[in-house]
Amino acid sequence: MRRSGPEDRDPQPVRSFGTFTPDLSTLAAWLHACRIETVAMASTGVYGIPVYEILEAWGFQVHLVNARHLKHVPGRKTDVKDGQWMQYWHTCGLLSASFRPDAEMCALRAYVRHRATWLDDRAAPIQPMQQALQHMNVQWPQVLTDITGTTGLAIIRAIVAGERDPVHLARFRDPRCAPSTEAMAKALTGHDRAEHVVALQQALALYDVYTAQVRECDAAIERPFQAIAPVWDDDLPPLDRQDTALSHRKNAPAYDARSLLYQLTGVDVVAIPGLHASTVHTMIAAIGLDMGKWPTEKAFCAWLGLAPHHEISGGKVLRRSTLQPRNRAGQALR
Repeated sequence: MRRSGPEDRDPQPVRSFGTFTPDLSTLAAWLHACRIETVAMASTGVYGIPVYEILEAWGFQVHLVNARHLKHVPGRKTDVKDGQWMQYWHTCGLLSASFRPDAEMCALRAYVRHRATWLDDRAAPIQPMQQALQHMNVQWPQVLTDITGTTGLAIIRAIVAGERDPVHLARFRDPRCAPSTEAMAKALTGHDRAEHVVALQQALALYDVYTAQVRECDAAIERPFQAIAPVWDDDLPPLDRQDTALSHRKNAPAYDARSLLYQLTGVDVVAIPGLHASTVHTMIAAIGLDMGKWPTEKAFCAWLGLAPHHEISGGKVLRRSTLQPRNRAGQALR
């Protein structure tokens, strides 16, 4: 790793540093001794995160620059020339910093993304459960659309525990289920064998392991959410919970996310049609609460990737397209 500093503040303005944490601390100390206030660094994925966080902890204003803006540099590219060229552009104010949330929001964003990863992994054991039930000739698609719902998991746990009576299994039916108890009992009449039950038991155990990890993430997410200062200082009216359209979702956070988001933003965002607590979590963790980082709402929509991208030359639209968003807030809104 090479860094370039002003020549009038150090006789050796170009230095090399390692990537270990003590080396990065030495880098920050050298920049501080050179009276550096802002640092420009190219976005290099996960490799640049430790550098960014250490420099930010030292009090530097770090500008995370899109590597695409530095791609077409004339001449032969080397690490030294690349660093000096980036420093020159940053000194002239020609490099725009990419958006990055505050430190507390970055920590919250890491928790939310980690939770989303566990949810994706939890979907893998569902197919083996469906396959084992199909081998047992339990006709789930005829009566239930989701075997991991309240009714489905209750019946699967009863089957794993040794229950085989279809009439008794049908009694686990939730009152909100459309099929009758008789129709469900007929569908639950299967031809089970030991190997199929073992496969069902192991897939269910794996599903429960992932569910436990999701719940631990919920507890970890709740703490930083409560620590964030709300943007609304006045007393809020009581939250209206009479909205029957807000049904419970199995992937929803384990805590009262709606009340927490309401106290944080001053608006019942979850009541907006199409938004639920998990989506709002993703949006706030990716965007933050300070909307002043975008000059206009048009710039914000363009950053989300929700604005048209027209290529115009001579007053004529040559190409119409919509940029694919790289941020998760735009993906959540889509």
